[in-house]
Amino acid sequence: MLNFLIDKITKRSKANKRTGVGILAGLLGLFSNLALFIAKFFIGSLSGSVSIMADAINNLSDTASSVITLVGFKIAGKPADEGHPYGHERFEYISGFVISILVTYVGVRFLDSSFVKIIHPSSVLLSPIVYIVLVLSILLKFWQGFMYRKLSREIDSDTLKATAQDSINDVYTTIAVLISAIIEWLSGWRIDGYIGFLIALYIIYSGLKMLLGFINDLMGVRPPEAEVLAIRKHLDNYPNIIGYHDLLIHSYGPNSVFASVHIEVNQDWSLSHAHEVIDAIEYEVKEDVGVDLVCHLDPYPINDPDFKRIAPELKKTLKDIHPHLRFHDLRVDKTTTPETIYFDLVVPEELKKTENSHLQDIISQHFIAQNEPAKLNITFDRTYLL
Repeated sequence: MLNFLIDKITKRSKANKRTGVGILAGLLGLFSNLALFIAKFFIGSLSGSVSIMADAINNLSDTASSVITLVGFKIAGKPADEGHPYGHERFEYISGFVISILVTYVGVRFLDSSFVKIIHPSSVLLSPIVYIVLVLSILLKFWQGFMYRKLSREIDSDTLKATAQDSINDVYTTIAVLISAIIEWLSGWRIDGYIGFLIALYIIYSGLKMLLGFINDLMGVRPPEAEVLAIRKHLDNYPNIIGYHDLLIHSYGPNSVFASVHIEVNQDWSLSHAHEVIDAIEYEVKEDVGVDLVCHLDPYPINDPDFKRIAPELKKTLKDIHPHLRFHDLRVDKTTTPETIYFDLVVPEELKKTENSHLQDIISQHFIAQNEPAKLNITFDRTYLL
């Protein structure tokens, strides 16, 4: 049935598959979670169990999450417009942020009610309907986890992956509620408040974890390593360029990824030839990786005698100091005495805590010891470039 619905959505709008699959996930989650909430709220009220009521409210928050997912995917699927030139896909993160706040609030409220139940315990009225509903709830949550995981793979959605895991986690909480009911039925121990307290702590933990994840998405985090390596592979293997530096990747949503990079080319190239080369690079990266890459040209005087003299020696010096030190934008000013060598230095993570002045002294002393006297003018690049 799920495959049939996915096929219908894909055939209807291949270009907007992500939005369609996201809305389908929201609808299926909405109806199933609403059914679970109604059933658990009924048996929770009937039995007086705070743990069942906590589990019911957890399902209510899941219902609200499904509504927000529906709205989120709908807005995220809108095309770019004048006010939002990079599209609306980040709204998916905003909807997740709101969901995480809601989940955390629910957990705090039931932490309080569970604590009251621990201080003033009361018996839980159990009946066969309680066990039937809880077992059916476990089965339905298993199906939800399978459904969300399958749909997340269809559109590679981290939001749906997290929702799938949340559904599986809900299975564990409902099993805990079921066990507490069985224990009280068999032994008479009133542990309902304690189980409710543990579930409330779990809800708070889940909410805060989700909250942190969506804050990171909104602030911007390092892109996936596979994406970085895919772009680097294209640039490393491109035969017509000298090198590249300052690769930056910006995500405006799961399918809206932009990047910029400085491409080092022979300064003797004509402007039209250089333009053809970077156009080809941008096209290949877009086709193979799905990233909109913008290239900035850095002309290198590879045939200049001073460049040919200095560049190999400087590269050797930096490698002796640290294997990950790299330079770019090298130029030599021979009008000064001694000559001045200008270049940008990319500082690796391992040397981030080293003072600029100290690093400059080490490089200058090492270079001068191996070569003729010179003044090194270094621009330190300590940003987290890729």
